[in-house]
Amino acid sequence: MRFIASIIEKLQRHPKRIVFPEGTEPRVLQAARQFYSLRLGVPILLGDHARIGETASARNISLEGVRVINPAESDDLDNFARRFERLRHAQGMKGVEARDAMLQPNYFGAMMLAMHQADGFVAGTNQITATVLRPLFQIIKVAPQTATVSSCQVMELEDSRIGENGVLFMADCGVIEEPTVEQLADIAISTAQLARHLLGIRPRVALLSFSTKGSSNHPLAGKVQAATALAQSKALEMKLEADFDGELQADTALVPEIAARKLPDGRIAGNANVLIFPDLNSGNIASKLARQLARATAYGQIILGLDRPAADVSRGSNARDILGVAAILGVQSVDYQKLYPGAGQGLPGE
Repeated sequence: MRFIASIIEKLQRHPKRIVFPEGTEPRVLQAARQFYSLRLGVPILLGDHARIGETASARNISLEGVRVINPAESDDLDNFARRFERLRHAQGMKGVEARDAMLQPNYFGAMMLAMHQADGFVAGTNQITATVLRPLFQIIKVAPQTATVSSCQVMELEDSRIGENGVLFMADCGVIEEPTVEQLADIAISTAQLARHLLGIRPRVALLSFSTKGSSNHPLAGKVQAATALAQSKALEMKLEADFDGELQADTALVPEIAARKLPDGRIAGNANVLIFPDLNSGNIASKLARQLARATAYGQIILGLDRPAADVSRGSNARDILGVAAILGVQSVDYQKLYPGAGQGLPGE
């Protein structure tokens, strides 16, 4: 908990508002209560007041300091529906459909985020990824000067020798199934920016493959090589202080002794703190294995490249995981324009 404790300490100095669309989920209720108790800001639960109250009472969870909003009874419902209708007019959206959408907590929460009524959005405890991401992608714009929306898991491991004192950033583990060279480079850049923003360190980014530095001439390895070169070029243009290397096998990226044998002149030298996977298959599988086999605590998926901070948490998350993700989003929102200059300036439907 070293990493998340430092995140919590930062957020206590700049409390924020996080909206949780799954207001009746017990794990979310527990996380929301902890969020308030730790003085991190205002947790906002969406759903029926009576059902949320009953669930909280049955588990002896206090709702003191927790804001509860039922979209169906909200004064913002009509305004949100009108804005959503304007946003989706080109897709044939009608007023009745827009209102029905806004009655759904994920859509209402995404609109709250877009309208600056919340500083972060956390959902996914009992929903598939598509159900969480669709409202965000339809309502929240892509951040300025950003071409790719992806996701990142922040892993906190017991072994402090791995990553940055036991903290490892892994991407993309939740959004893009088969990234192009350009998308893979963008994922590397966005994840490096997040690592630098949260930890204040120089990211050491390894773009992973089944081979190391030309040990295979397969096109899949060549794709990772090309993405590495493109990421390095983009980082120079952006003046992002980070090291990129690839294509690398996972052990070469993480173990100094193996890196010394396989790649003695490598930029990462077996000390990567950011791992970029070649596709969603490998990224998602690796993140699940890290949780189950290495007993890592996983915070994510943190959505990268959106105009506002949001996350799609795993259905296997516990209350501590959800709290950690909410805290990360809060810290992101404090200086979100440092990550994405010009973000959060416009409102939906304008």
